[in-house]
Amino acid sequence: MEDREISDILIRWYEENKRDLPWRRTSDPYLIWISEIILQQTRVVQGLEYFNRFTERFPDVAALARADEDEVMKYWQGLGYYSRARNLHAAARQIMNDFSGVFPRTREEVLSLKGIGDYTAAAICSFAYRLPYATVDGNVFRVLARLFDIDLPIDGGEGKKYFTALAQSLLDERRPDLFNQAMMEFGALQCVPKSPDCEHCPLNGKCLGLAARQVERLPVKSGKTVVKPRYFNYLYIHGQGMTLLFKRTGNDIWRNLYEFPLIETERAVTWEELSGMAVFQELFDGIEKVEITREYVAKKHVLSHRVIYPVFYEIRVDSFSESMEKYLKVPDDRVGEYAVSRLIQSYLEVRDGLLF
Repeated sequence: MEDREISDILIRWYEENKRDLPWRRTSDPYLIWISEIILQQTRVVQGLEYFNRFTERFPDVAALARADEDEVMKYWQGLGYYSRARNLHAAARQIMNDFSGVFPRTREEVLSLKGIGDYTAAAICSFAYRLPYATVDGNVFRVLARLFDIDLPIDGGEGKKYFTALAQSLLDERRPDLFNQAMMEFGALQCVPKSPDCEHCPLNGKCLGLAARQVERLPVKSGKTVVKPRYFNYLYIHGQGMTLLFKRTGNDIWRNLYEFPLIETERAVTWEELSGMAVFQELFDGIEKVEITREYVAKKHVLSHRVIYPVFYEIRVDSFSESMEKYLKVPDDRVGEYAVSRLIQSYLEVRDGLLF
């Protein structure tokens, strides 16, 4: 099979079928970087909206580096995988400190930035500088596995190395930017995960997976992620015109995002069980008037490796206890200014009647 012929077919297909996206109209490494990070775990339609909003507020490395982390997180709110935003912010400051504010131009230097791995470095270097590095994402894994009928698991170390080397061998070094874009777009639009239109595929005469009737089975994955259930009991405590918020820290989901005081339990519990717990009693100790005004059982919130079963209790108090000093007191009308998870945002919208 002629590698150059495959490359030419893919690039020709791309030029006829590509989507018009803003990050494809620029060679600015900063904008390409932002787009690549946003598009990780995010659909293009949703990512486009966030890209435009994010780059309007932070148009260059210096603007992002100067920003407060809470503001960066607020602009990222709703995208999920919030470590991406923290790493973007840290890397922007790294560029200002280590590279005098100039985006690095070599693969090694780009890889030194916080949160950038092999794929993102290859994307930036090929799209911005036309350097000959193949990008290998989920779309590329799928195209290559089917095209060459490879049943090596894509989620193992051996598979990742093999497919990266294969993509590199196919790379058109004259046009690495176009080749990489073409390969990924082909996987996104033509060689889709389910029910691809193989009859009208420009590579159907060269596809070994199609010839072997293995298209629907490929690519192969070796293992499944273990999904853990978690039970979150949120206490929306407010009084005297103030609402309590807490900033999540530690190595857990939604780090550095804000939420209401939380009691996590090992199973679903009733209000009577929850209010009888020592941690609950300690939190409200010394408060004369505690009134639960609403209980809302939200639908389960599914993450990649967790399923959250949330319940929200709206509680009105006439004062705040000493145990509540660890929380941030925010004016009721300013709660929306803080970066929160999609779960919290959904609850606030329900509470405000936006979904009814």
